[in-house]
Amino acid sequence: MENVTAQNKLSLLNLSFSEFELSLKEYAKNNNVPIIFDEGLAFLESIISLKQPKKILEIGTAIGYSAIRMHQVCGSEIYTIERDPIMYEHARKNINIAGFQNSIHIIFKDALEAFDDIKDLKFDMIFIDAAKAQYMKFFDIYSPLLNEKGVIVCDNMLFHGLVLDDENFLKQSRSVRGLIRKLGNFHKALLENDKFKTSIFDIGDGMSISVKK
Repeated sequence: MENVTAQNKLSLLNLSFSEFELSLKEYAKNNNVPIIFDEGLAFLESIISLKQPKKILEIGTAIGYSAIRMHQVCGSEIYTIERDPIMYEHARKNINIAGFQNSIHIIFKDALEAFDDIKDLKFDMIFIDAAKAQYMKFFDIYSPLLNEKGVIVCDNMLFHGLVLDDENFLKQSRSVRGLIRKLGNFHKALLENDKFKTSIFDIGDGMSISVKK
């Protein structure tokens, strides 16, 4: 089988990008801003197409790329939380350029401190893509806001494959090893949580789906 070119790969994923979205991807690449991989994006957009969520909560806005893409799938109203002032300003500008400022609401706070801002809302889907060491806390804080049969999707669950790579674990720095342990513990907690049905997929940088029972 011939090697799959980048363009063919996008065709297989059934993804297309506007010039504006391509500029966001290029900015992220040139400025080391972590945004969702194409494979993960296709997976996420497929879930949104199937679930048709009316309201989505995103933990980790970055430059607004994933919020913009998620909104476009079925017109979901999105609340997204970002603590970094530079990322917040970029996201606000990008969401305004996209014309989605009335549908995508940015909360400028640390996600560990933003619960009171949205505690009276209910969501059909939560997307977690922020500080990996805090995933368990984010899940515990915001999962009570999820509607019945709602879904929580987490990105970067395999952390460049290192979470499942015992051979290279000791080669990592102490801080990276600590992060890998926390993500591994989060895997275990999700899979054992009897209030959710969770699967973890080797897609993009690792994606998990937790469906509320």
